[in-house]
This record gives sequence, structure tokens and C-alpha cells, in this order.
Amino acid sequence: MHDSLQQVRIAAADCRACDLWKTGTQTVFGEGSESADLMLVGEQPGDKEDLSGRPFVGPAGRILDRGLQEAGIDRSIVYVTNAVKHFKWEARGKRRLHKRPDAAEISACRPWLDREIELVQPRVVVCLGATAAQALLGRAFKVTRQRGELFPQAAGHVITATVHPSSILRASDPASREAEMAAFTQDLRLVSKQLRAHYA
Repeated sequence: MHDSLQQVRIAAADCRACDLWKTGTQTVFGEGSESADLMLVGEQPGDKEDLSGRPFVGPAGRILDRGLQEAGIDRSIVYVTNAVKHFKWEARGKRRLHKRPDAAEISACRPWLDREIELVQPRVVVCLGATAAQALLGRAFKVTRQRGELFPQAAGHVITATVHPSSILRASDPASREAEMAAFTQDLRLVSKQLRAHYA
């Protein structure tokens, strides 16, 4: 059993539990405050994250940063990670396009995520998108229907879910994008309110 996040990070760098290590540049482990009250869990690293080795530093990361800022949440005191630690992709010309991880790949990575939650001990875990939500709340979970609901856990934290920031980037037009952004920010405001209520 690894007793610190740094030990887990080092161990995860050599993970061969599924085949994604063969095509990913590197394991992209979580980062942020090691005693964070808030943990954000995305799906998997994207192209920029795979190359840099850091979560949420690409276009979706900029959307996330904007949402956190508008919700009054300081990213520097948040722990950010992904349900799957390697980038799954398919070639499209010279580009590497995101490919959704399957159940076996999510399951292979689950021990790393569980250990992150155990060590950080957040009060609230926010799943960003369906893959993260289904990893932690079960395959039947639907973000479209259950976003914003709170699910108390035996360990003492609550889990909730919202959309993945990348879905906002895929909105069909600027008006839709702004509407999706507003809804995403509102979800994060409710999270902020939940955290404040704990200390009230």
C-alpha cells in the first residue's frame, strides 16, 4: 500500500493494467492540493495533457478554469484528476483524436482513483462527464438526468456530477456554448455552496 500521493504517482507511472500505456506518452496522474476539500474527476487526459503529463491543461482545462473562477472556487486548492490515466486516441491524419475508454480500461484504472480519494480525503468529489460519473456511481448513472444530485458515501464525502468541459466546446453554436457554460458554472456554484455549508 502506498502511503503518499507521491508514492502512488510514481507507482502509477509504471502501470500496465491495461494496454493504454502502449499508445499513451505517459501516465497523467492527478495534481493539486493534497488535502483538498474538492476533488474534480474527469474522463481521461487529452492530447495536450498526454504530452505535458498534467491534467486539464488543454482547451477543456481553460473551460474548467473559467467555470471555477466564475463559481468563486480557487483551482489552486482543488485536486484534479481523471478516471483513466492514459490518453486513448485514434489517428485522424496527423491529429490524435480522443476515443472513449471502455469498461475494462476504466476498471483497470479504478484502484489509482480510489487511492487518490483515500489519501486526499475530499469532502466533495465532482465527476466531470459520464465516464467519470459511471466509474464512481455505476453504469446506470445518467449525467443528463442526475447532474447536481448529491450521493453521500460511506467514507464521509459526497459525490456529484456535471458535464465534462469538453462538451461545452462541442456545442453547435456560440449561444448554445454560452448556455452550456452558464449551466456548468451553476453546477460548480452549488458545489461551492455545499463546501461552505460544511463549515457554517
